[in-house]
Amino acid sequence: MSLKSLIKPITLMGANASGKTEVALALAAITNGEIISADSKQVYKHLSAGTAKPAGAWAETAGQSVYLVSGVPYHLVDIIDPRSSYDAAAFVLAARQKIDEIKARGKTPIIAGGTGMYIQALWNGLDPLPAADPALRTELAAKAELDGKEALHSVLKELDPKAAGLIPAGNIQRVIRAIEITKLAGRPVSEIWSGRFFDALPAHLGTFIFFHWKKELLNERIKQRTITRFDEWNEETKNLLELGYPEDAPGLKSLGYPQVLDFRSNRLTRAEAIHSITMLSMSYAKRQNTWFSRYKNARRLDLENFSDYEPEKIAASIMEGAGRGIEE
Repeated sequence: MSLKSLIKPITLMGANASGKTEVALALAAITNGEIISADSKQVYKHLSAGTAKPAGAWAETAGQSVYLVSGVPYHLVDIIDPRSSYDAAAFVLAARQKIDEIKARGKTPIIAGGTGMYIQALWNGLDPLPAADPALRTELAAKAELDGKEALHSVLKELDPKAAGLIPAGNIQRVIRAIEITKLAGRPVSEIWSGRFFDALPAHLGTFIFFHWKKELLNERIKQRTITRFDEWNEETKNLLELGYPEDAPGLKSLGYPQVLDFRSNRLTRAEAIHSITMLSMSYAKRQNTWFSRYKNARRLDLENFSDYEPEKIAASIMEGAGRGIEE
């Protein structure tokens, strides 16, 4: 059996601001590993402050251009133009290729990110669904903006009551996608779902770690990160607009950027923009924790005090439980 077939990837998942990147880098140092980002916004070029993209630089390594963070290859970040869209299917295709390449080099793939759908799709696959329809999505998003999220949810309830019962009105993106699939496929999305999407993670194929912070501590980390990065966020957004990117570019719809745009247009004060971003980030973190909490076979890393967060110690602990990342 080849070494490639024995190396087990390590997946670090959790809410935004939970510290996955620092631990991933510490793990990479222990395992001589490489990191794959599972973040739907860090893929965008020019977007760093608002996406918490790790600071790095592109370099030529073995004839390939690689994004390096503290000397560690960090894949699937800084690769997509902000005018473009990116989805779970594109991520799965790219991530699986990177995993194979990393294992072929005898290194450990370390997947780190907070986009639950990406992690679920990577390990459990995707149902064959119609491609996105930008015009329809724009129409549905406009309805949510004009009439409210409950009105949009009512559309789904009329088309597919079962799907509406499974998707909360507050998750606008999933509601829009469910309506989109139902309309494009000509039958309820609940009839198309295989159910595989809700499977447990395949723990025999890798090590899965869920970073779970005490709510008050995570909220404080989110608040401080927003305050610390806001001025850089504002400058970054200014530069994007000067480069000719439109305000409705997919990348600029990422969490927080619309509020920065409102600040720049004097629709919000600095304090209001920071408060709004903080509240939205906390709400998103709550949904992320709900998503990842359903993986009962993932190892839950409970962080009850700020002093619990020591990346090197956490990385060493993960490796002890992961059998050094190699299947025995």
